[in-house]
Amino acid sequence: MARRCSPLILLFVLLSPFASAKDKKEILPEYVLNARTVLVIIDPDAGRSPSNPTENRTAQEDVEKALMNWGRFSLALDPMSADLVISVRRGHGKVVAPTIGGVPNDRPVVVEQINSGIRIGGEHGTPAPLTADGPPPGPRTQTEIGASEDTFSVYRGQVEYPLDSPAVWRYRAKDALSSPSVPAVAQFQKAIDQSQKDLAQKQQKKP
Repeated sequence: MARRCSPLILLFVLLSPFASAKDKKEILPEYVLNARTVLVIIDPDAGRSPSNPTENRTAQEDVEKALMNWGRFSLALDPMSADLVISVRRGHGKVVAPTIGGVPNDRPVVVEQINSGIRIGGEHGTPAPLTADGPPPGPRTQTEIGASEDTFSVYRGQVEYPLDSPAVWRYRAKDALSSPSVPAVAQFQKAIDQSQKDLAQKQQKKP
């Protein structure tokens, strides 16, 4: 099922009150708690800001570093080998902003020292599609309708078109993807820790 919707509907949703993922008390699914590999991607709908064209790439790399320093996950290079797919998107401080769309998000191999060891990332060839109806190729000027805050969305991996299904967890806040703290990753860690605690208590109560 396609994840695209009309700009008016999307604008209505974005202007509606947003319940942060950290306020939800639901236990995360087992496939999230058991996940060990993750693919971090830039939201395919995110264009490049003319004033800061590398902001989403920087956010992607900062999230990867924070995840590696956490030590729970290893990086995957494609959605079929990733237990989870995490989509990141920097906010522009306003809901509607002019950006440049249709720019490929592929990147060269990256080898970098982090707290827990060495991070290796990169893509070879054409990356696997994340949605069934991706945006048309080729750079173009567009009016981007998106959240004014940074967005960190978690989807199930090892499936075809992972971004066509609803996100299992999402965190949206100002500077949520900013280094060195990367609050979105810290909140995701808290959500997993709390879910594991709640699940253990739930199992203990069973007769």
